[in-house]
Amino acid sequence: MTDRYGRDVLAGDWQRPPKGRSRDLPAELGLVVEDVTSGFCGEIVRIDARMGMVVLEDRRRVQRSFPLGPGYWVDGLPVTLRPPVVTPAGPRRTASGSVAGPRERAKVALPSRIWVEGRHDAELVEKVWGDDLRHVGVAVEFLGGVDDLAGEVAAFAPGPGRRLGVLVDHLVTGSKESRIARSVAGEPHVLVVGHPYVDVWQAVKPQRLGREAWPVIPRGTDWKRGMCEAFGWPHADQADIARAWRHILGRVESWTDLEPSFLGRVEELIDFVTA
Repeated sequence: MTDRYGRDVLAGDWQRPPKGRSRDLPAELGLVVEDVTSGFCGEIVRIDARMGMVVLEDRRRVQRSFPLGPGYWVDGLPVTLRPPVVTPAGPRRTASGSVAGPRERAKVALPSRIWVEGRHDAELVEKVWGDDLRHVGVAVEFLGGVDDLAGEVAAFAPGPGRRLGVLVDHLVTGSKESRIARSVAGEPHVLVVGHPYVDVWQAVKPQRLGREAWPVIPRGTDWKRGMCEAFGWPHADQADIARAWRHILGRVESWTDLEPSFLGRVEELIDFVTA
């Protein structure tokens, strides 16, 4: 039989515009485009990707701003202007300043460990050195205090290939922490180092919080609550202290936000447990 009606007129891309469908095109300086709505045609002389705008300049040196997106012609064909593709200027770096390597499969942690006193210490170390530690397979654990450090070290049973690095707060001459550190001195597979600050909060540069120096808290006052009070932050309960720490930690983006005396001790521990 003959087909009385011929082919299906709706088959295929029957809605295709006469000039074809718009294609994505990264905006580039020097590219000549025409705004379909206004008919303004000019060269792209400025791109503001953050604001989503381009500035066109026509042959009379008249400049006009237009939004990135659809509605342009290039060489008579429709295009959608997209923000330019930004190529990193150099190798990606971790928050600690190390050159980031390629993505890797998850590793089984090495027997060696780094211990820190509390949760805040662990969170700060993770934020800055987390990528580096995962790369070498070293886990960071918090102790909840170092009063029984000698017992904890004995239970860990350090040895060759099972090293232990310990980061202690307020490790200064005459402090309780210095006496505790001496209790495990001489163990060849254990390294105890510390920073001079009462709490790891002070390892963050005070300038990141809009201060020239951390406030001095009187003896006998709970240090963290006293610090929150000095800053004018709520400090009635532990939830307030947790919020204060989240605020401080949120100001840390890389190693440049931390004090050198803290940076050096953490780097020393990483070197020791990975040697």
